Amino acid sequence: MTLQQFLLILRARYLVALLTLLLTVAATVVVSLIIPKQYTASAAVVVDVKSPDPVSGIPLQGLIAPGYMATQIDIINSDRVAQRVVKVLKMDESPAIRVQWQQETQGKGQLTNWLAELLQKQLEVKPSRESNVINIGYTGGDPDFAAAVANGFAQAYLDVNLDLKLAPARQYAAFFEEQTKQMRDKLDKAQRALSDYQQKNGITTADDRLDFETAKLNETSSQLTGVQGQTTDSQSKRQNSRADTVAEVMQNPLINSLKADIGRLDAKLQESNINLGKNHPQTQRTETELATLKTQLETETRKITSSIDTTYQVSRQREQQLQSALATQKARVLVLNKQRDELNVLRRDVETAQRAFEVISQRASQSTVESQNSQTNIAVLNAASPPNEPSRPRVLLNVLVSIFLGTLLGVGLALMLELANRRVRSADDLLEALELPVLGSIASAKGMFKRAVARKGASLAPQGATA
Repeated sequence: MTLQQFLLILRARYLVALLTLLLTVAATVVVSLIIPKQYTASAAVVVDVKSPDPVSGIPLQGLIAPGYMATQIDIINSDRVAQRVVKVLKMDESPAIRVQWQQETQGKGQLTNWLAELLQKQLEVKPSRESNVINIGYTGGDPDFAAAVANGFAQAYLDVNLDLKLAPARQYAAFFEEQTKQMRDKLDKAQRALSDYQQKNGITTADDRLDFETAKLNETSSQLTGVQGQTTDSQSKRQNSRADTVAEVMQNPLINSLKADIGRLDAKLQESNINLGKNHPQTQRTETELATLKTQLETETRKITSSIDTTYQVSRQREQQLQSALATQKARVLVLNKQRDELNVLRRDVETAQRAFEVISQRASQSTVESQNSQTNIAVLNAASPPNEPSRPRVLLNVLVSIFLGTLLGVGLALMLELANRRVRSADDLLEALELPVLGSIASAKGMFKRAVARKGASLAPQGATA
């Protein structure tokens, strides 16, 4: 179908198209005037994605995630928010609404859920482009009710968002509170074990006591070493076969004096034996004196060797005492070392329990503060007010749409009628119908008559003007 054919069809059936257009527009106007008016109230909330956590002061990275705003819109559209709106507006307490619910559902289900579904059907949530503002719109027959519901959704969204934020904090607070009690009991148990151990073993300052006992052990060991040296020296002197070679004997002044006197008398005796003879009284007196000195020398030497033996016995006894004292002191130091190690273990247990208690207690305090936080990163930017003009129906828009649709419908109806009863309206239609070549065409007589009248009128016009 060519454009010329299409225009010829429209010219032939313009009454059908025009009537269809008028009927469509008239029906649209009537319906727009009859249907109840709807009012849309809108409230705006702003989401602050850059505010830090009010407790820790750390910026929350999750707030700037791409899906954060989509999550907020889903929260507003959730059943939980709608049910809270029903509670806030006390719609479930209205007898008329309860009767309507009974009639439509026969009492099945929950009234709150039914009302929440009705509110969600008229709710429209739109985020602003390239901003953190969310518009909450509600459409209803009463402008005041629409504004109240829109504001109710905004406030319910704030409350639910805060509840969602505080719910994990409350769980954490309860968990850490229980953990704090357990850590406190563990710390008390460790401190009691340390205190009981100190009281049982009489420990006040384990390090000072151990240092004192260790010094005492070192001193006893030094004394034992010295006594052992004396014992060894005394033993070697005892085992010496020649007493006169002992240092104490050789260094004794009296013995040295006696030896000198013995040597002098021995020389005198030899001289007397030569000069006077053995039987001479002087010689005999010298022999007597010499014997007396030798006896005295032996006595003094015996005393020294006896003293060496006594020193050896005393040293040996002292050595045994020191060895026993050293063994006792070693055992005491070992016991103190063991007590110190056990005490250190108990102290480390106390320190570990103390650190764990401090960490858990700090986390519990933070969780408690977070669970009691009433601050949120969402605020109402614009509260909804009752609209003065209805949002639906839009008569002008509906009329414009009806004109467009009526035109399409009229044109379509004209084409359908033409296709149902095809007419020859041009040479192209004849060519398509007969499938024969067109040799010529005769113009419409009506058109020829109009042109003849026009020429005759043009020829008579100058004569009338001349008369």
